[in-house]
Amino acid sequence: MAPRICAVGAGRMGRGIAHVFAYAGSEVTLLDAKDRPEADFERLRSEALADIRAALSMLAELGLFEPSAIDRILERIRVCRRSEADQALAGASFVFEGVPEVKEAKAEAFALVDPHLAEGAVVASTTSTFLVDDLIDMVSRPDRFLNAHWLNPAYLIPLVELMPSERTAEAATAALEALLSEIGKVPVRLKASPGYIVPRTQTLVMNEAARMAEEGVASPEDIDKALIYGMGFRFAVLGALEFIDWGGNDILYYASRYMTGATGAERFKAPDIIDRNMQEGRNGLRDGQGFFDYRDRDVDAYRKERLGRLLDQLRLLDLARPPA
Repeated sequence: MAPRICAVGAGRMGRGIAHVFAYAGSEVTLLDAKDRPEADFERLRSEALADIRAALSMLAELGLFEPSAIDRILERIRVCRRSEADQALAGASFVFEGVPEVKEAKAEAFALVDPHLAEGAVVASTTSTFLVDDLIDMVSRPDRFLNAHWLNPAYLIPLVELMPSERTAEAATAALEALLSEIGKVPVRLKASPGYIVPRTQTLVMNEAARMAEEGVASPEDIDKALIYGMGFRFAVLGALEFIDWGGNDILYYASRYMTGATGAERFKAPDIIDRNMQEGRNGLRDGQGFFDYRDRDVDAYRKERLGRLLDQLRLLDLARPPA
C-alpha cells in the first residue's frame, strides 16, 4: 500500500509534490499553512486543484499517459485548512514543508505540524535557502528530519537533493531515499552545504552566460544555442566529473591556467584537486583513474555505451544524419 503524504504549504512546491505522489498512487493531503477566511481558502483550494489538473492535462496531451486517468489522480488529493492540521497529518508517513523561504514562516509551519505527526513520520523541508542545521531545532524529532530539495517543476524533474544533518537518523534518510526511488525520482545525498549541488553549479553557469552577453561576446541567442547543443547535449549523458575523466583532467588543468591568465579572473582558477590529480597521474580514462576508477572496467564497452547515449540525444534533437 502506498504511503500517505502530507505537503505543508499550498503554493507551487506543495502542488508539485501533491501531483507527484498522487500520480504515483499515494493519498496526499495539501495543507494550507495560512489561516485565511473561508472564501479565500475555497479560492485557494480551487486554484491549487486547477493548477494540478492543468499540469496533468499537459502531460497527457504530450503522450505520457491517457487523459482518462486525470480524475482518478486528482481524487487522491485533498486540500485542507490550517485548522484541519490534525486530520491532514493523521497517518502521514512523510511530510514535506514547502512554505516561503522565510525563517519565521518555516518555524510557524513546523510548530503547526509537530504536535500532529504520526509516530516515525519523516519530515523534510524543501528549502532551497536554508541549511538543514538552520532548521532542525524547529522540530521535536531531529532524528527524523532532513532537507529534500526538489527542482521545479517538481512533477517533471527527476532529481531530489537530500541534505541530512549529522543528527538525522540513517533510517530516516534511507526511507525517504527509497520512497523517492520507488516513484521514479533520482535522489542524491550531500552534506550541509550552501546551494546544494545543482543550484551551486548552475549559478556559476548562468552568471558566466550573463557576463558573456553583457560583454558582447555573442548574442543571447547564440550563447544559449552553444550551451544547449554543446554543453547541455553532452552533460545529458556525461556528468561533469565523468566528463573531466573522459576528456582528461590535464585538459581542464591547462584550460584553467590559460583562462585565468587571459582574463585575469580568479574564478577560472582550478581547485586543488585538479592540480593534485595532474601531479599524481590521475587524468581519467587513459590513466585508469581520475575522479572514478576505471581499472576493472571494460573501457571499450563503456565508451561505446556512452557514445550510444549521445547518439540517442542526436536522434531526439533530430540531428542524427545518415552519411552523404
